Amino acid sequence: MRFFLDTASLEEIKEAAAWSIVDGVTTNPTLIRKAILDQRDSENGLDIEGYIKKILAQVGRMSPVSLEVAALDADTMVNQGMMLYEKFNAVAGNVVIKIPVCTVNTRGEGNPFDGITAIQGLADEKIPVNATLIFTPEQALLAAKAGAEYVSPFAGRVDDRIRRQAGVAFGKADYFPAGGMALDPDADEILTDHGLVSGVDLIERIVEIFGQYEIECEVIAASLRNPIQVREVAAAGADIATMPFDVLKSMLIHPGTAEGVEAFTRDLESEYLALFDEQADSVQ
Repeated sequence: MRFFLDTASLEEIKEAAAWSIVDGVTTNPTLIRKAILDQRDSENGLDIEGYIKKILAQVGRMSPVSLEVAALDADTMVNQGMMLYEKFNAVAGNVVIKIPVCTVNTRGEGNPFDGITAIQGLADEKIPVNATLIFTPEQALLAAKAGAEYVSPFAGRVDDRIRRQAGVAFGKADYFPAGGMALDPDADEILTDHGLVSGVDLIERIVEIFGQYEIECEVIAASLRNPIQVREVAAAGADIATMPFDVLKSMLIHPGTAEGVEAFTRDLESEYLALFDEQADSVQ
């Protein structure tokens, strides 16, 4: 399984890259805007074009970086996607264009197939596409058929929708059970969103469908909120998990490990430590 970092922070990308466990980066206009504002007052401030080029170079070749279009109609999305690819892919050959699978808003405005048309248009130009804002397996299936190289189902946001619709209070990082939840512990009825019991359920179903039909499109489990969710989407068969920097770091933290480190250092014998002093002396 590969790990992508969901960020536009150069500092986070640099630190994560040094660990050699991050395989790519996903960005969006909101993340880039926040990163630009954070660094704009510094003496090393960059304009947005320079900043994006810095991200691409920092992540490096063979490590995909998703850049998102700003338009909502098919023709403009294709033109913007081609512009982003032509302007930035030469930096490290790692640009992927992010297209929303459907651009209809909450008021019902927009053409349902503009996203699919844009995906197909860019795929025809051999430009890799990451279809984003996916909330159902059928959306993922249509995006893959249109030629998307990646689909990004939003696991965490599915969990959020289920809890909000049920009036359940929650924090963003709160764990949501992969098997779903019921309002009444004694009831058999599990809460759902479009027939899905959780975001992990969404990932699992997409992986199953793609495997059934041998669809060559990678599943990026997105909108991950905590380490347990990363574990569960890995078990569900996601090709890639993309996550914020703090979630990646928290995957390593456990009280038992911390207790073991303290016991380990407390129990070290001076004679054992002297072995390392001898090694240092021999190197000098």
